[in-house]
Amino acid sequence: MVRVKICGICDAAGAAAAVEAGADLLGFHFCTSQRRITPEEAQTIINGLTLRPTIVGVFIDQDPEEVRQIADFAGLDLLQLHGSEMPGYDAGRPVIKVLKVRDGQIPGAEDWPDPVMLDSWSADQRGGTGQTWDWELARPLLSTRQVFIAGGLEPGNVGKVVSGFKPYGVDVSSGVEASVRVKDHDKVRAFVHAVRLAEALS
Repeated sequence: MVRVKICGICDAAGAAAAVEAGADLLGFHFCTSQRRITPEEAQTIINGLTLRPTIVGVFIDQDPEEVRQIADFAGLDLLQLHGSEMPGYDAGRPVIKVLKVRDGQIPGAEDWPDPVMLDSWSADQRGGTGQTWDWELARPLLSTRQVFIAGGLEPGNVGKVVSGFKPYGVDVSSGVEASVRVKDHDKVRAFVHAVRLAEALS
């Protein structure tokens, strides 16, 4: 089954909509980001869920001890690392390292454990870019590794990614928003539905 991660959750309504739609993972930004929330806000949202998916914290080049404290306080299951962190980064939770596809190259996947996430590179954005990239570049890695595909996904194109590449998971944030920080509940449902439909038809 392809894992669906809805990232950039900022409020209880967005979290509930993602869970009700069938998301497998929820992502919360604790890094410099338009979608940053406090550990206290995240804890309140997570504790209010009727069903608890896998909870992911997104970080960029933050001290492992700080990350460990946030993870313990908010109850994170996984840490998504978006910066220049080095292999062996240890903050007390399993990690998903985000590798930025640049100039047709995927850097350093062999240095990190599964799963990894592939996203588009940008000179001025260290977090997610919301831009698509040449997914064909991922095919060799997809054959041997657990890979999340991210970057520019939305309800209209995620089915193509799932049917054509069969990734371990897909990740979306801006592609299911009504505005920055506000999830469009219909888009969230449509995104998850598109993934499941593509799986069923593959």
